Amino acid sequence: MKITRISAYQVDLPLKEGRYSWSEGKSVDVFDSTVVAIETDSGITGVGEVCPLGPVYLPAYAEGVRTGLKELAPQLIGADPTALNVLNRKMDQLLKGHPYVKSGIDIACWDILGQASGQPVCELLGGRYEDDFILYRAISQRPPNEMAENVKSYRDEGYRRFQLKVGGVPEEDIERIRACRNVLEPTDKLIADANTGWTMHEAARVVNAVRDIDVYIEQPCPTYEECLNIRRRTPLPFVLDEVIDSVAMILRGATDGAMDNVNIKISKFGGLTKAKQARDLCVSLGIGMTLEDSWGGDIVTASIAHLAHGTPPELLFTSTDFNSYVTTSIADGAPQRVNGRMAASTQPGLGVRPKWDVLGDPVLSFQ
Repeated sequence: MKITRISAYQVDLPLKEGRYSWSEGKSVDVFDSTVVAIETDSGITGVGEVCPLGPVYLPAYAEGVRTGLKELAPQLIGADPTALNVLNRKMDQLLKGHPYVKSGIDIACWDILGQASGQPVCELLGGRYEDDFILYRAISQRPPNEMAENVKSYRDEGYRRFQLKVGGVPEEDIERIRACRNVLEPTDKLIADANTGWTMHEAARVVNAVRDIDVYIEQPCPTYEECLNIRRRTPLPFVLDEVIDSVAMILRGATDGAMDNVNIKISKFGGLTKAKQARDLCVSLGIGMTLEDSWGGDIVTASIAHLAHGTPPELLFTSTDFNSYVTTSIADGAPQRVNGRMAASTQPGLGVRPKWDVLGDPVLSFQ
């Protein structure tokens, strides 16, 4: 099988809540997503999606995806999309770094492999555990009482795990954590995610002030070394996210005892191939995981679901359903949450059918 055409589509994904806000005053109200479609000489078309959380979250931005594809995609015509390790090695040789550019291509090739073999992607990624898996809900940064009300509202919808966006003024963040924990049950899990927003002295103040609360602390500071410093000052369970971008960083963190859980974002690793490597390493090391991406719609959500479903439940800390956050649906067949849980499709490949009328004409096409 050979790749005969690679096309890219741009689509806006407005947020249902109007605006998503996190540390240091950052916010997004419309997400700029890129859908990649790969056609083959066998008649099978696979799709992937990449959606950075604006240009101020990670070293990634939406126009950068499409600019990178202009460089990379023409050189992949004629390659075998089912030889995923070979294809990833070729992409790394052709474009150094920029893993988020490669993610949509890699996901689309997994979709092709699943369709060609008649299997859902999760089966190819290692199998399917249980009937569904647990989700978290991200709570956009707002005044403490508003965040607590949002937690209550989403709990009524079935969620039992909540990721608070903190990383602002320490006094307000302490109030946010306390207010939200007070509306939860003991079995619910609460994560205070600073998204790198605190300095070390601010993080030290917050973790000391909430040490009596059942809460996870996530990525308090920008660098690994700063986070490790805070980790060593608190007895609370600890999550690393933004600095976890390779298996090497996972190994470093495991050696240092730097975290209890990690967040694995598909596009930050460069697609499902390398995200699977990271996931399987964490399983071997006994490290809990949140499996997700930086953002996205139906196709990203399907990709997350397949990766999450092949993860032992005791190590799947949580996952997410980004397509429930946005107003625009870009594919039929994508997984939908039910009572705070979700299941990957049982259809071959990702199990999604793009809504070509919503995607419109491609902004890039190479053959």
